[in-house]
Amino acid sequence: MDFIQNIILNAKKYQKHIVLPEGLEERTLRAADHVTANGIARITLLGEPENIRRKAASLGLKHIEGVDIIPPGHHPQKAAYVNLMLELRKAKGLTQQEAEKLIENPLYLGAMMIKAGHADGEVAGAMNATGDVLRPAFQYVKTQPGTTIVSGVFFMILKDKEYGNDGILVFADCAVHPNPTDRELAEIAMTTARTTRVLGGFEPKIAMLSFSTKGSARHEMADKVIRATQIVKETDPQLAIDGELQADAALVPAVGAGKAPGSPIAGQANVLIFPSLDAGNIGYKLVQRLAHAEAIGPVLQGMAAPINDLSRGCSVDDIVKMIAITANQAAHS
Repeated sequence: MDFIQNIILNAKKYQKHIVLPEGLEERTLRAADHVTANGIARITLLGEPENIRRKAASLGLKHIEGVDIIPPGHHPQKAAYVNLMLELRKAKGLTQQEAEKLIENPLYLGAMMIKAGHADGEVAGAMNATGDVLRPAFQYVKTQPGTTIVSGVFFMILKDKEYGNDGILVFADCAVHPNPTDRELAEIAMTTARTTRVLGGFEPKIAMLSFSTKGSARHEMADKVIRATQIVKETDPQLAIDGELQADAALVPAVGAGKAPGSPIAGQANVLIFPSLDAGNIGYKLVQRLAHAEAIGPVLQGMAAPINDLSRGCSVDDIVKMIAITANQAAHS
């Protein structure tokens, strides 16, 4: 069974409630129809019900009647959400008037539904910028206990099964944090380990990547990776991790044996932690294009409840996959 089939089967089992704030967006509507028809998750669309139903009918969608549709300005819990917003942001000076206006924004309403426990996760971004999707999440849903930063992973599905876990590699951080400190890099590694277990279903073997392998070069950037690796080892001694490793030493057994003899990870890595967003973003796109790999993500990790951001160029299939992934994350959050 492939990665996505397994994710979808698990989502059907978990039956989580996922809110889609972009209720009138065509791809989102088609995805909601498909998810509902196939029992992947329970869906709530935010938007004017009459407009959504009219558009769904024009698209020939048959299952929107099985979807909850809530107009953002008339949610039955609106007053309670406003009070919760005021409580959470009182130190920031949020006023009653500001909160009442914000709650009518579907992205803020979706975040407050999750915060109040009335939804399990959210998927948005087909028509909104990343910053607009994530701002309410950071302000109200916030991060998991013990976690200070949010990061983004890609599951890279390779045609060549020689690498990673039967052709699956996990890359992080490729989406959020431009230049993590050593402690932040360590946190990204530990959070990615959990995501790998939850979504990938396999044990992580983590390579902390650098341009240096085991002291082959001396530079503050390599030193950061070395310190991050040590922090992880001290925090979670059971986690399989090593660094600093160059990419070829991490992935190719013969190279790993030569450059890092005795390493438990060299040549066997299935999780690659990049030292910066530059490296991670460039790396995943090179593998996607040159190796014709399927890049699934970015999957955001570190939030107290899953909120995932789409590319504005996403397909209906991309949205369906992200809803299923979000449902899986919600089942383990």
